[in-house]
Amino acid sequence: MEFGWNEEQQARYDEVLAATRAAFPAPPDGGFYSRKDWLRLGEIGMLGACLPQEYGGRGLGALDTARVVEAVGRGCLDTGLVFAAAAHTFACAVPIAEFGSEPVRRRLLPELAAGRLIAGNAMTEPDAGSDSSRLSVTATAVDGGYLLNGTKSFVSNGPAADVYVAYGTVNPKAGFLGVTGFVVERGADGLVVGQPYEKMGMLSCPAGAITFEDCFVPEEQVLGGVGAGAAIFQHSMGWERACLFALYVGLLDRLVEQCVAHARERRQFGRRIGEFQSVSNRIADIKLRLESARLLLYRACWSMDRGESSVLEIALSKLAVSEGVLASAADAVRVFGGRGYLREDGIEAVLRDAVPSTIFSGTSDIQRQLIVKEIGL
Repeated sequence: MEFGWNEEQQARYDEVLAATRAAFPAPPDGGFYSRKDWLRLGEIGMLGACLPQEYGGRGLGALDTARVVEAVGRGCLDTGLVFAAAAHTFACAVPIAEFGSEPVRRRLLPELAAGRLIAGNAMTEPDAGSDSSRLSVTATAVDGGYLLNGTKSFVSNGPAADVYVAYGTVNPKAGFLGVTGFVVERGADGLVVGQPYEKMGMLSCPAGAITFEDCFVPEEQVLGGVGAGAAIFQHSMGWERACLFALYVGLLDRLVEQCVAHARERRQFGRRIGEFQSVSNRIADIKLRLESARLLLYRACWSMDRGESSVLEIALSKLAVSEGVLASAADAVRVFGGRGYLREDGIEAVLRDAVPSTIFSGTSDIQRQLIVKEIGL
């Protein structure tokens, strides 16, 4: 059993962390990310970390990819931007790389890896969130391709995206076997992109609805064949639930540093507040959640790299990270007291950004159901 990183892995982490801090030295200004921000992420290597080298990626496995995302999550104060980039990579670029046709891979993957294109995952619908097997968006076969009709209600990166990975029902009677994945480009006739939602957190990541009105998708832009959509989506969710959540591990590293520094400097009743157990115990709990989540996440990614069935490991990791960062963000607000409620130190932003982690990529309750199913309950 090995708990250390080799020299190459540690050097990569240090390089990415330093590059991220240099590229994003200031907190977000409250607006959406820019194309310049996206290109910087491409230069740092996050967008193409796990994509094949022949398509402009770095060819890293799940564990090394997660370590890259962790470094960016620690170094970048804009969690919404890091989340947007991870969703772009794991929910969109990964299924294109694994299941796209060769012409689509060669045309899109180098652009996605470099940050010249932005991708959005279009799965969630008004009546299909956790239950993704009953999609109302339909895909009707026509000469040379398919016509998509219906609405996807919550597409991260949706208002800004150039490319969408969308899922629709070809055969409603077949259940999840009737779901098919498609690559839809923004200029497609019949694609209507909605306005950005106003959200609680992840403010720099635009999210909104997209609607298909007899939107034609060529045959070569079907992912993995008709009826393979549910399996493709679950494959991408494995990558997302494991590697995307590494950004929160990085964020927790930064949060621990901030809490320790504040507890050393802030004085009340003639003492540093870190000397009060009510404060120091909270920081100890944050550190415990961080290291527990980190180990589970690394274990899940290690299992993925070995080609094992990793449903249990990934669900445990996702649950530990998301619930851990939410509880820790709330504790950090209390450590900072009144300052934690102000925007100046960025602590309240961490809490707002942590809340959706228990919802997207499968809610915490879905993860619990996966866990008990895997252990035989």
